[in-house]
Amino acid sequence: MTKKLIRFDWAMKKLLRHKANFGILEGFLSELLRFDVTIESILESEGNKQDEYDKYNRVDILVKSQSNELLLVEIQNDSQIDYFQRMLFGVSKLITEYIKEGEPYGTIKKIYSINIVYFGLGQGKDYVYEYKGEFVGLHENDILLPTSLQKQGFKVEKVSDIFPKYYILKVNNFNNIAKDTLDEWVYFLKNSEVKDTFKAKGLDKAKEKLRYERLTDEEKKMYDRFQENRRIENSVRYTARQEQAAEIAKRMIVAGSKDDFIAQMTDLTLEQIAQLRRGED
Repeated sequence: MTKKLIRFDWAMKKLLRHKANFGILEGFLSELLRFDVTIESILESEGNKQDEYDKYNRVDILVKSQSNELLLVEIQNDSQIDYFQRMLFGVSKLITEYIKEGEPYGTIKKIYSINIVYFGLGQGKDYVYEYKGEFVGLHENDILLPTSLQKQGFKVEKVSDIFPKYYILKVNNFNNIAKDTLDEWVYFLKNSEVKDTFKAKGLDKAKEKLRYERLTDEEKKMYDRFQENRRIENSVRYTARQEQAAEIAKRMIVAGSKDDFIAQMTDLTLEQIAQLRRGED
């Protein structure tokens, strides 16, 4: 039987920042980006400092690779309507933080923004999205390419190689059928489980090091409190959504809407709508 492991977001806050556990994060990044990533260090920026009062719903970690790239990994549990803009802000802030005053622009590091979200961000059925920015001619429809000098000087083949790269993993869209090694990672992110048949880079280390019983007594207390806070906040949000849906349904009833349409617009069941019609809470 597959054992449950501790959640990846909590592990990012408390365990994956230690050099002994770099292999787990390296494996995930290598599978997602499709090239081997070796972590040189975990950095702190103004945007990713953690403290004991941080809520469970957001966590991030900033990685510097041995290839001198910056990789910002963020996990967001709660819905945030302006999350796309937050992605843009986070990367822009990194660019300004990690270039010294007076340095040439060519020293700006390549940045990867990896966003793991547990809510419905945008409209799309897929569960892994990659942003591929290219400059396309409005009239000729051609792609703008770097010159030979730029290719040689900056070690790039395309202009988009210079610009930040964005990835979004919409974990809740995943159907739990792992067809490749990246899917195996998404399965773990969704279920906190690693099947014995999984072969993805880093998951063997995750299976070994992210077991609850490996935590110290103090870490177990912290993790249990983290899980309890998640349950409480989930319950509070669910109750708030139900109350809001009920208020909308009441107004639709007064307006003469049919039950099927009300159910479609509010996600309430027909039985719940019938109770509202009878004046029951």
